[in-house]
Amino acid sequence: MPSTALAGIRVLDLSRILAAPLATQMLADLGAEVIKVERPGAGDDSRTYGPPFAPGPKGERTDTAAFYLSCNRNKQSVTVNHSTAEGQALIRALAARSDVLVENFRAGTLAKYGLGQESLRELNPRLVYLSVTGFGQTGPYASRPGYDGIFQAMSGMMSVSGHPEEPMKVGVSMVDILTGLYASTAVLAALRHRDATGEGQFIDLSLLDCGLASLSHFAMNYLVSGEVPQRRGNGGYGGIPSQAFHCKDKPIFLVAGNDKQFAAFCAAADRTDLLQDPRFATTSARITHREDILPVLEAILRTRTRDEWLAVLDEHDVPAGPFNEMPEVFADPQIQHRGMLVDVEDPVSGQLPLLANPIRFTATPVEGYTPPPALGEHTAEVLGRLAGVTEDQLTALRARGVV
Repeated sequence: MPSTALAGIRVLDLSRILAAPLATQMLADLGAEVIKVERPGAGDDSRTYGPPFAPGPKGERTDTAAFYLSCNRNKQSVTVNHSTAEGQALIRALAARSDVLVENFRAGTLAKYGLGQESLRELNPRLVYLSVTGFGQTGPYASRPGYDGIFQAMSGMMSVSGHPEEPMKVGVSMVDILTGLYASTAVLAALRHRDATGEGQFIDLSLLDCGLASLSHFAMNYLVSGEVPQRRGNGGYGGIPSQAFHCKDKPIFLVAGNDKQFAAFCAAADRTDLLQDPRFATTSARITHREDILPVLEAILRTRTRDEWLAVLDEHDVPAGPFNEMPEVFADPQIQHRGMLVDVEDPVSGQLPLLANPIRFTATPVEGYTPPPALGEHTAEVLGRLAGVTEDQLTALRARGVV
């Protein structure tokens, strides 16, 4: 069996909800051993973020929300109460034998319990300590709580999303997801530095910062021109056309990102006369005369059905795609071919469907998925192996509410 990319890396995961757990799930997918530390009795808040909840063996509802299942596969779960002295000692013991620690408590919270980055990196100088917070470790908002929708609003993401008359958040928790990706990238870079120098480091990652960074060319357009980006609904800011169009029956999303693709669209639509109009002859001209060309394109697209357009556009190599609801997404032959849906054996649900990791390696493939762990499922094994806790000691710790 091929080795995994992060074989031998141990991650101590003290995070909850979505952004940071997504980062540690990515590291787990890549082969790291990820130990998720949760509160005894309650666990990660996201376990209760349902319905929907995972089904039991007879189809009955369990207490594990699908939300939790989305970002905690390939991990082990250990329960430890970090607010107790004994719990803090256990976490320090685990941190001493870990390569990475990830947490998303409010700035300064874990330091109150002797579990801040300075204390743990003094204990283990090779430790990469990642802290994911809403606003970062410094600044006037550092102590504030926050959630994805707040950061979509504050970062400007909502200002460029939605229709002209109404700003709108992205349907999924996009800032959380992007922050998770930034976080996993940061950890990999810090591990590379650690391997070269022998020293770990602290990573301060803010959801607000990541939300703003994700605005990319929208932000750059504003910085260069001083013009505030306008909301265009399902219209884009690239070449024209680059948006949703209604066909005779159903909508499609069509993009002609350059002059060659626009010429191909005109050929597919039997409207090569548009190429002779100086307003539409080049990408820059079409962007300048957006309001002139869009009604023309809308009228053209309404003359055929969605499937008719998709077929002829594909023949002419023009980028286009249907609007798929979830059943259509998972029925799509390309999605099925790429193996983006995997079934894993789960002791509670039986077969549990999971989204696959989209990364395709040739030497270290992502495979062998394990289901998201039950609360405290691995407490005895992990604490025994890494902290030297005996069965009798574990029983006593449980009686005192430590684990």
